[in-house]
Amino acid sequence: MSAPPAGSDPVLTVARRGAVMGVGLNRPAKRNALNDTLILAIDACFAELDDDVRAVVVHGVGEHFSAGLDLSELTERDAAEGLWHSRMWHRVFDRIAHCRVPVIAALQGAVIGGGLELACAAHIRVAEPSAYFALPEGQRGIFVGGGGSVRLPRLIGVARMADMMLTGRVYSAAEGVAVGFTQYLAEAGGAYAKAMELADKVAANAPLTNFAVLHALPMIAESNPQAGLVMESLMATVAQSDKEAKKRIRDFLDRKTAKVRPT
Repeated sequence: MSAPPAGSDPVLTVARRGAVMGVGLNRPAKRNALNDTLILAIDACFAELDDDVRAVVVHGVGEHFSAGLDLSELTERDAAEGLWHSRMWHRVFDRIAHCRVPVIAALQGAVIGGGLELACAAHIRVAEPSAYFALPEGQRGIFVGGGGSVRLPRLIGVARMADMMLTGRVYSAAEGVAVGFTQYLAEAGGAYAKAMELADKVAANAPLTNFAVLHALPMIAESNPQAGLVMESLMATVAQSDKEAKKRIRDFLDRKTAKVRPT
C-alpha cells in the first residue's frame, strides 16, 4: 500500500493492507494543520478499530506530517473553554498512546507544535530527511496543550524541550534520531514505506506480547523498582501462558523459526 494522494475531503484517509491500517492526515493545503474537525476524526478512528487490525501507521498526506495547531481557526476562549479544549486533545492523543495495537508515525516535512505532540503519542517514529521538529509556541505566546510537556521530555529531556520553546530551535531529521525524537531515519520519500515495513513486523507478533510492551512496559519503567519487578513477573506469567506464545516457543524449539541474527 503506497501513501494515498493529496486530497481535500475527508480530513482523514483510512486504508487497510492486511492487518495494518494506514491513517492519513489529509489537509495538505494547510500542511495538515490540526483543527477540531481533524482531531475529532482521529478520535473516532481510533475509538472504532476493527478487531483484526494489528498495527496502525499514521502519516501526513502531501509534503508534511503536520504543522501543528491551525491558528487560522483559533477562536477566542475563556479559561474554562481553553482548559476543556486542551483536555479534548489529551483524550484523543491518549487513544493513540494507549491503543491496543502498536502505532507507528511516518514523518516528513513539518513536524511542528501539535503535530509533534501527535507524533510523540505514537510508539515508533520514522522520519525521512525532509522532516524537521519545532515548538514555536514560545514565539506565539501560547503553551503546548496536546500532552507535549508530558511525552516529549521523556524522549529528549526537559532541557532540550525548554530550549526549543524558549529560543525557537529547530531540529533536523538527522539530529532528531540522535537526540530521541525518532527511532528510524529513512531515505528521502521513504518514511511511509519504512513505517509500513515495521508495521508488518509488529503485526506478526503475538498480540498479548505487543499489549504488554505498549501498556505494561511504560508503567514498569516509571514505577518503584520493586513494584516494577513484581509487575514484570506478573506480565511475563500472563504472556507465557497464552496459547499463541506456547505455540511460538514450540516452533522455535522444533527449529521452525529462524534464530536472531545481526542485520
